[in-house]
Amino acid sequence: MNQRRSKLIFRKVRDANLKYHLVENGDRIAVAMSGGKDSLALLYFLDMLLKYTPLRFEILPIYLDLGFGNQTAPLVDFCQQLGYELREEKSNIGRVVFDTRQESNPCALCANLRRGAIHRLARREGCNKVALGHHLDDAVHTLMLSILFQGRFQLFKPLTYLDRMDITLIRPLVYVSERDIALFIAGMGFSPVQNLCPASGYTRRSDVADLLDEMEKRFPGARRQLLKSIENADPNSFWN
Repeated sequence: MNQRRSKLIFRKVRDANLKYHLVENGDRIAVAMSGGKDSLALLYFLDMLLKYTPLRFEILPIYLDLGFGNQTAPLVDFCQQLGYELREEKSNIGRVVFDTRQESNPCALCANLRRGAIHRLARREGCNKVALGHHLDDAVHTLMLSILFQGRFQLFKPLTYLDRMDITLIRPLVYVSERDIALFIAGMGFSPVQNLCPASGYTRRSDVADLLDEMEKRFPGARRQLLKSIENADPNSFWN
């Protein structure tokens, strides 16, 4: 069963790459590793893309320590099993967000600080691209959050060039459902890193995920249809 799921996910990663040219020959890609199931799957299937396609590129797993005391030993072992050394970088982002700033919406500030730190680390390591573990559900959740709480359409691109940083963001899992990722990781026996962030699990995004779960029960395939409708629309209106 898990072998079939692995082939399914790999096919979706390959399809996204063929459509959006996410990974190209000569790339040096920093893979942003949180230690969660999504980043584990991201590294695993980028490694498969390297092994089973003609593409020649480099992979560098990176981990930004936010200061929450997350235990990264399982992540280090996972990277080593695939033949990679995890590049770890310590930061004080957690302290800034929760102690210094005491943000009422900590996730937004944390995400901004984390993105900047990851981009700087990637550039220092000579990478021209950063791979992120956002999947199909994340894409749809982001759209719904922007509609419900900002009154506009906003969705991340599978491929985004940041001219100020001179770095390109790629999201190879954009066609892969969270359910397939979770089942694959569980079936392989991989151990995600426990997220000790105080705000973990208590966000608007989790509320929207619950809402879309209910929608999926009533209308099977709803998430994929939402993503498809976005791709079929004017990209200048939707992909921001």
